[in-house]
Amino acid sequence: MSTLFDPVQAGDLQLANRIVMAPLTRNRSPNAIPPDIAVTYYAQRASAGLIVSEGTAVSHQGQGYSDVPGLYGTEQLDAWKPVTQAVHAAGGKIVVQLWHVGRVSHCDLQPDGGAPVGPSAITAKTKTVLIKNGLPTFVETSPPRALDASELPGIVHSFAAAARNAVETAGFDGVEIHGANGYLLDQFLKSDSNQRTDDYGGSIENRARLTLEITRAVADAVGGGKTGIRLSPVTPANDVHDTEAQALFTYVVQQLATLNMAYVHIIEGATGGPRELPDRPFDYEALKAAYRTAGGKAAWMVNNGYDKPMAETALAQGHDLVAFGRPFISNPDLVHRIRDNAPWAPLDKATMYGGGAKGYIDYPTMG
Repeated sequence: MSTLFDPVQAGDLQLANRIVMAPLTRNRSPNAIPPDIAVTYYAQRASAGLIVSEGTAVSHQGQGYSDVPGLYGTEQLDAWKPVTQAVHAAGGKIVVQLWHVGRVSHCDLQPDGGAPVGPSAITAKTKTVLIKNGLPTFVETSPPRALDASELPGIVHSFAAAARNAVETAGFDGVEIHGANGYLLDQFLKSDSNQRTDDYGGSIENRARLTLEITRAVADAVGGGKTGIRLSPVTPANDVHDTEAQALFTYVVQQLATLNMAYVHIIEGATGGPRELPDRPFDYEALKAAYRTAGGKAAWMVNNGYDKPMAETALAQGHDLVAFGRPFISNPDLVHRIRDNAPWAPLDKATMYGGGAKGYIDYPTMG
């Protein structure tokens, strides 16, 4: 039986172990440029088999929170280079999460103060973060406008261009498409946020169209073996829901199975919350079986509230990778703590979003 510390191949990515650092928004990148301390932050955590970077906007329009990084400008790409170099020097692998938030944004963050965009002009009942006087402030999202169909090829292109820049210029080992947590692709997938009547709305096939077009374009740009995708079938995060989630995501993964991807990253239950939602039942084993039956060979990554015993059980059940999120914030040496059955340091929630080095690069290791 595989252990958490056995190497594994995920597409083109040869990983030293099966522990993944999940993407974690930290709001420390003014002007969408990663700060110098990001080099230390990611290098400290390079013992993970794979690091997935914090969500990184593929365009200015794709930004939904203050001080999150981007991939659409020269300064941004130049700032990412020392990060990837430091992770590689420490023996790690890192992919960047490609992010477009869609309607989960605020007009203060959008080009020329415009409205955020979404599949339909439906405001999300959720909040975003603006940095005011140096402090994170939660505010209601702004009402969005519906994207015209003529704009969608440009969004597909922005994902593909960001992926190419990430790998060829910034030095990332690959990319992860953010198709989860109520952001743009998830908004198109879910029926309550997508009320379109064109080829991108209505049926499951139509609602999945944009996600699949983007995934194919990214795989064409950097190679399927360097491409992962994150999905959250039933999370209520950012006010999304679909009454046919099992059928919807079965169709999605069956289509993804043809792309020879690096991995499929599944959030089980509510992101950062309960793993079981009585009002939103979902069979994750059936989802994986549908993917494998359709010929999918990518590594299967599971995520949400895992500890060591749960992670070991997941591997015993045939999963390939286990992602850990917030524990990596306060435990830069989480891999070693898991190996040695050492206690996990608590998280200082006051320093999660915004700020500087405190609560970012000053968490101690066991040694």
